[in-house]
Amino acid sequence: MSLFKSVLSFRSAPVEQPEEEPAAADTLLSQYQAMRQQTEALVAPLSPEDQMVQSCPEASPCKWHLAHASWFFETFILSEHLKDYRPFHPQFRSLFNSYYNAVGAQPEKAIRNTFSRPSLDEVQKYRRYVDGQMQKLLESSPPSEAIAKLVELGINHEQQHQELLVTDIKHAFWINPLRPGYQLSPTALNTAVPPQKAHRYDEGVYETGADDTAFHFDNESPRHKVYVQPFRFAQRLVTCSEYLAFMDDQGYSRPELWLSDGWMALQAHKWDAPLYWEKSGQDWSQFTCSGMRKVEEHEPVCHVSYYEADAFARWAGARLPGEFEWEVAASRIKVEGNMLEDGRFHPAAARSAETEKPVQIFGDVWEWTASGYLPYPGYKPAVGALGEYNGKFMCNQMVLRGGSCVTPRSHIRASYRNFFPPETRWQFSGIRLADDSI
Repeated sequence: MSLFKSVLSFRSAPVEQPEEEPAAADTLLSQYQAMRQQTEALVAPLSPEDQMVQSCPEASPCKWHLAHASWFFETFILSEHLKDYRPFHPQFRSLFNSYYNAVGAQPEKAIRNTFSRPSLDEVQKYRRYVDGQMQKLLESSPPSEAIAKLVELGINHEQQHQELLVTDIKHAFWINPLRPGYQLSPTALNTAVPPQKAHRYDEGVYETGADDTAFHFDNESPRHKVYVQPFRFAQRLVTCSEYLAFMDDQGYSRPELWLSDGWMALQAHKWDAPLYWEKSGQDWSQFTCSGMRKVEEHEPVCHVSYYEADAFARWAGARLPGEFEWEVAASRIKVEGNMLEDGRFHPAAARSAETEKPVQIFGDVWEWTASGYLPYPGYKPAVGALGEYNGKFMCNQMVLRGGSCVTPRSHIRASYRNFFPPETRWQFSGIRLADDSI
């Protein structure tokens, strides 16, 4: 069967090698400070009331994100490595703990919005206090390798919460009948997208996973070899127009397209379109970080679950890529694209210029893969509480790759493994197709 229906046909293309990445020149302290300033910029448009909202069990209040990110630095770095450090508040150790059972008890996630105290002002004082102590630690003497690694982990941890902060406030504003905008509407980008085509990759044994030359999370390692069958990989992401064709073809009413669990989820949640889409007359609109707007057919479809992505792929005569197939393709591409620093907070249409490599690999939307979130051969979580960061979630989750329009650019890489349950839709998640090379 063809990878797409006739209007989405592929043609093969060779692959180019990536360009060299420029070396980073910032010090650890300046990286820390720039990251913290980015977080403050994200909450600047929000009122104290905005920052208290928790719109679904998966989300957290913005105020909690601000405090928890500081809690991470305080708990794992300052309390352990700064002599005579005094915690800002003794009860914050449990109040802003997320899921680290080795650290101690924590409140249930679903009720984080019930804590009106500490106030937002107190949380900001907490952040400034931690910032001052981190500066003291990093300026007092050159940090040891162990401390430097922990600080780098803390920076990347808060970058994850920057992404979650935008994702969560978007959902919070969507459930508000006023449908407020988080930001001004971004300038429209070019709407002509390149025709869909396939890039062919040969079978072979490939090295996948992170190496030890740069920061990575423990779930990206150890680097190891995998055998990959020949496959074809889509030039670009699936667009809203292509997804509308699936909907018009009764895609949400055809059980033969759906996994059993997906069909049950569809019926339970009454899905008939991606999250944030609403129909008025014959036209579809969607809620964005700048409020309601018309669905732009050339933009990547976004906020779909793994089940919807899988059903669409089956309808298109294709499949989702495995995570190692995705990494084989992405490892040859430079990290660039529509990401957090661009300030759009919404997927953009693919560039229309001809290219001999896949586009939209990084940014725009997280791409569902067909792979369950499992440990790599030889994986060992870190000793102690930090071992709970990733490893204990390796069950009932699917892997996503590539980052989204709210992922910090310095945070993403080809080996990065995101993971969510297959029903998840509030994330900026979308679709790229693949098939077996014939």
